[in-house]
Amino acid sequence: MGLAYLTLIPFIGAAFTAFSTRLGRYSSAWVAVVAVLSSLFLLWPLAWQVTDGSTIVQHLPQWMPELGFNLAFRLDGLALLFSLMILLVGLVVIIYARYYLSARDSMGRFYAYLLLFMGSMLGIVLSENILQLLMFWELTSLSSFLLISYWQQREEASRGARMALTITGAGGLAMLGGFLMLGKMAGSYELSDILNGGEAIRNHALYLPMLLLVLLGAFTKSAQFPFHFWLPNAMAAPTPVSAYLHSATMVKAGIFLLARLYPALSGTPEWIWLVSGTGLVTFVIGAYIALFKHDMKALLAYSTISHLGLIVMLFGISTPLAVLAGIFHIMNHTVFKASLFMLAGIVDHETGTRDMRQLRGLRRSMPYTALLTCLAAAAMAGIPLFNGFISKEMFFAETVEHGQHLGLAWLVPVIVTVGGIFAAAYSLRLAHNVFFNGVTPDLPKTPHEPSRGMQLPVEILVLPCLVIGIAPSLAEPLLSLVVGSTLQAAVPEYHLAIWHGFNPALLMSMLAVAGGILVYSQREKFFALQTRVDGKLEAKILYNGTIRRLFAWSSAITMNADNLSQKRMLWILFVTAIGLGFYGFLSTASPLVGDRELLPVDPMSAMVALIMIAAAISTVLMHQQRFTALVLVSAVGLGVALTFIKFSAPDLALTQLAVEFITAVLLLLALFFLPQTTPDERDRWRQGRDIVIALSAGLGIAGLSYAVLTREYTSIADYFITNSVSGGGGANVVNVLLVDFRGFDTMGEITVLALAGLGIYAMLDQLKLLSPKQDGDGRPWNPDTHPLIMATFSRLLLPLALLVAIFILLRGHNLPGGGFIAGLVTSAALIVQYLANGVEWTRSKLPANTHPLIGSGLLIAASTGIASWYFGYPFLTSTFSHLHLPLLGDFELASAMAFDIGVYLVVVGTSLLILINLGLIHQISFQARPSKRAVPSSSPAQAAQVPKPGKPNHKKRWLPKRHEARQGVQAGRRKPIMSTIKRGLPWKR
Repeated sequence: MGLAYLTLIPFIGAAFTAFSTRLGRYSSAWVAVVAVLSSLFLLWPLAWQVTDGSTIVQHLPQWMPELGFNLAFRLDGLALLFSLMILLVGLVVIIYARYYLSARDSMGRFYAYLLLFMGSMLGIVLSENILQLLMFWELTSLSSFLLISYWQQREEASRGARMALTITGAGGLAMLGGFLMLGKMAGSYELSDILNGGEAIRNHALYLPMLLLVLLGAFTKSAQFPFHFWLPNAMAAPTPVSAYLHSATMVKAGIFLLARLYPALSGTPEWIWLVSGTGLVTFVIGAYIALFKHDMKALLAYSTISHLGLIVMLFGISTPLAVLAGIFHIMNHTVFKASLFMLAGIVDHETGTRDMRQLRGLRRSMPYTALLTCLAAAAMAGIPLFNGFISKEMFFAETVEHGQHLGLAWLVPVIVTVGGIFAAAYSLRLAHNVFFNGVTPDLPKTPHEPSRGMQLPVEILVLPCLVIGIAPSLAEPLLSLVVGSTLQAAVPEYHLAIWHGFNPALLMSMLAVAGGILVYSQREKFFALQTRVDGKLEAKILYNGTIRRLFAWSSAITMNADNLSQKRMLWILFVTAIGLGFYGFLSTASPLVGDRELLPVDPMSAMVALIMIAAAISTVLMHQQRFTALVLVSAVGLGVALTFIKFSAPDLALTQLAVEFITAVLLLLALFFLPQTTPDERDRWRQGRDIVIALSAGLGIAGLSYAVLTREYTSIADYFITNSVSGGGGANVVNVLLVDFRGFDTMGEITVLALAGLGIYAMLDQLKLLSPKQDGDGRPWNPDTHPLIMATFSRLLLPLALLVAIFILLRGHNLPGGGFIAGLVTSAALIVQYLANGVEWTRSKLPANTHPLIGSGLLIAASTGIASWYFGYPFLTSTFSHLHLPLLGDFELASAMAFDIGVYLVVVGTSLLILINLGLIHQISFQARPSKRAVPSSSPAQAAQVPKPGKPNHKKRWLPKRHEARQGVQAGRRKPIMSTIKRGLPWKR
């Protein structure tokens, strides 16, 4: 369980960090530091086991065993390297951000987002199950969206965050399909099985489509061509975020995936061409574009793209030494790129700009920062005695071998040498242009050295660049451990050294450095040429154009389908359903009617059916009278309840009756604010069209139902009936099904119910409606809103109704009842109190705020499911036992009862939350009825033109408000549909 806790700690830290700012501005930074140190403390003993060559796999209780989805964590050399990168670089970023963020920035929110992202990355690298890995993969997309858009007031931050989420989210969706295929091909979603089944996977017929989908996910996350453009646009994030995302975390997630799946997917021609080709193109394009970027962070962003392409190409070459070089460059890139981003942040923080056209000569005012920048830039350029030189020389050596293998002995080395020239040139520009190259001009701020809190993290990261560059053998133990777990095979023979003799790789390195100096010296000519193509060959233009077209198409479809006409939307829905159903009938050769014998029709059932038919037809014919239509619809619902009783479904009958009552009350409260009649449809053609559509839909459903009922079929009901007592401990199959067999579904349903109730509450909060003074016939409303007899009897019936609800709740596991029905009965009983006695009287007796009730219900239900983990069973597994107590005798105790209580509380809380607020609006509006029709103008002349109630004005036709709104929309005027609604906005309260 140690790996699970290690992953969970940053998420817990994020929750504490968000609220720790109440203790002080910088308290959130200390909470974040403690969270990271706690994870490192848990990782330390496990890391020692991994260094002995073992792989740690820890399984939690099964989550969805039938789907092969188990919560499992894996720690080997590869996962250890990335975990250390995530935690250690994250620690120095936390320290750096403490001094970088200004007083206007919310530190609590920043560190909460950062820890959320850190936990998501740890989940990726430590996951044993690829579906679990995918879950954390998507969490990184969401949390990076929050980090990139941290400065929400900036348009470029929101735009960059949306772009990153769109690209990486689309890649994650593709990867979902690839993982599902990969799991089926390997026979398991566990990495242990997948890595051991590489031969079968590579020989499978679906290998290529699976590979394409997985690579789409990896390439979009690691910003490979042509998906590279989102990464520079993510530079709108604060510099600590950029340093973390670009060095050790988000963009390395795609690299990690390639390394993790390397034993199972690599070695085929498809892998070699796709992966190495994409990496080569990305390496050269990223290096070229980086040279011409004037923003320091933009230059570093494109250099990140280039170095990621270098690593991807090494994995695509598919030789053990190439993988070794790729792993080594991951380690080197992490330290020098994080330090360079922090140095760019220091320059921006102390000068007020990152534009290299304005920055020069800063070595005089910032000499120590200039030294650190030169060291880190030398490592990035691949200068000898720095770590980047060794891994880049290994890269050049592998590309020479790769070119010979492909029959392109000179082409591939030439291309990568050109990329190396651009890399040396932009590294030189970053150091020389900013800190040398003349005298410092006037800047927004007077430049000076930063505080030690910003320098120390950079020093920590620059130190390995020198140490590994001078003594590379120090990295061999960790490198061998990581390479062995990546290859799942023996580590090839190698030796890290500064000098390997004069060879093609050294020659390429020398040419790259010399060419870089030459290109930088002639940079003005190259800049002049580049300005001619700027903005013409950018992938971002294609992306923006695609997004605009999608929005245009969706707007056109929406405007054609939804023009404020409910009829049109229903027309489209029913016609589509009829067409699909008709196609289904025609596409099968089997007859409509089966050979199963139907049950005989008894007179009582026929009478109920005829009443339901008559009520349904009458609802259609009398739909203009809304109250009458509501009564008729309720009669249909009563007939449905009787049908449930007829077929021995008392639970469904009780639920139907309770729902009918609550729905009727809800609609009655809503109808109070609407006209009592609906307008007549005068277009006979439309009436005929609607009749044809309605009859076609009805006949289609009837035909489909008849086809099912006249055929024999195998139902899973027999399984539930057989195992209800033995598996769920209850004789009431319906209740056992809801709280045990399908408890996960019920958990989702009550969550949706709670969210719906909260959403309705948010819409009704502070809503004020002007109620009508009289009904449609001109009769005034009864002033006695709470009759004494009704109020008295409702108070007497309340204890009895609550007793019945408790009785139904307690017996629901073995007899008809349960938490849902009991919740509806309780809600109905309490609603009657509100209707009979008024909102204010009832609120004085009962709390009107039912939010805690809803939250408690969800918490109890979820806790019941989580408790099963403690005993080693899947989520929501229930247990039961029979106990004997003196006087009470034998009785059954089931854990599902707690889950049922949670359902009960959610149903009661949500029902009351909706109906109480509707009733409150009803009372407020009824008490605040205007004595006169509101006159829109104070002018007597204009007031005289307003027609009085009951006296039609033939000069001006007065239409209902919704008709005015519709006419306003058709005329091009934006007008609210219910102009009588006056809503107090939160910021005006």
